[in-house]
Amino acid sequence: MLIDLDRPAEARAMPAQPVVAIVGATGAVGVELLGCLESRKFPVKSLRLLASARSAGRQMAFRGQQITVEELTEASFDGVDIALFSAGSGLSKRFAPVAVRAGAVVVDNSSAFRMEAHVPLVVPEVNADAMAGHQGVIANPNCVAAIATVALAPLALQHRIKRLNLATYQAASGAGAAAMEELRLATAAALAGESYEPKVLPHPYAFNFFSHNAEMDPETGYNGEETKVVAETRRILGLPDLPIGITCIRVPILRAHGMAISVQFDEAVSPEEARSLLEAAPGIRVVDDRARNHFPMPCEASGQEDVLVGRIRTDIGDPLGRTLAMFVVGDQLLKGAAQNAVQIAEALLPR
Repeated sequence: MLIDLDRPAEARAMPAQPVVAIVGATGAVGVELLGCLESRKFPVKSLRLLASARSAGRQMAFRGQQITVEELTEASFDGVDIALFSAGSGLSKRFAPVAVRAGAVVVDNSSAFRMEAHVPLVVPEVNADAMAGHQGVIANPNCVAAIATVALAPLALQHRIKRLNLATYQAASGAGAAAMEELRLATAAALAGESYEPKVLPHPYAFNFFSHNAEMDPETGYNGEETKVVAETRRILGLPDLPIGITCIRVPILRAHGMAISVQFDEAVSPEEARSLLEAAPGIRVVDDRARNHFPMPCEASGQEDVLVGRIRTDIGDPLGRTLAMFVVGDQLLKGAAQNAVQIAEALLPR
């Protein structure tokens, strides 16, 4: 469904030091947005932290000062230049048009606008040019699609991708702060020999993994996470007909998603060439030490801005040698969410 954003005819120019609002400031991604603005030294003129009424009045630290969280209302965006949304698709659909009419550019972390033709879906290392001509809203991709396309883009620039297969190993952070806390509590209970009844996720989480908890389509057998990753990966890479096979699994890791990727090209690509292309690409750190059996791990990706790529090898399932296999891990709360949004905001600043 097309969302009428009602962009002002004469949108104001982006100042070098914008007024920034974070919608959903107290959530897991909101907290990371605050941290990214600080760690990346984003030139904020002033900052507004917006959340629900129950969070209003809470104090959050930013650059040595305490900022009071305000209740999100339709008047919250007066004078705001950039609004970073991370509060769910329902609130985005309601308040993003309000922010746009007030003159702000919205960077939205929900799924609300990702597949709208007039809304760019952006990973800055991959398709920053897609931001040109935006109508007030820029969509931040699904976390798996963002992390995967950072690793795929350097290869796709040199060789045409014919098919992808992905198996994901997704952390609790993808389901929010409540799921992260459930993993902590369930693990503590399991270690103490006590029972724990799941409240956030549908299955026991400690020392267990299961099919991603997004809603399942009974006809296709694919869940909502899988269909989102397929559609968004195609859009980001500019390959609308790319065949993609995918299985998404929730694993008992606090943060940082992993994924095993098998990518088929239209010609043979050696692991050596792929490694060289990846090492030269922005936002990637190659971790590929076969001698020590040291490859990307969530414990090393957590809190890191770079996407880790390793286990780069020829897929022996392809007798023509056109397929590479690799393992990719990225911090879901950073490159999969907050960091990518702040990078988009940085690209909006005047040069």
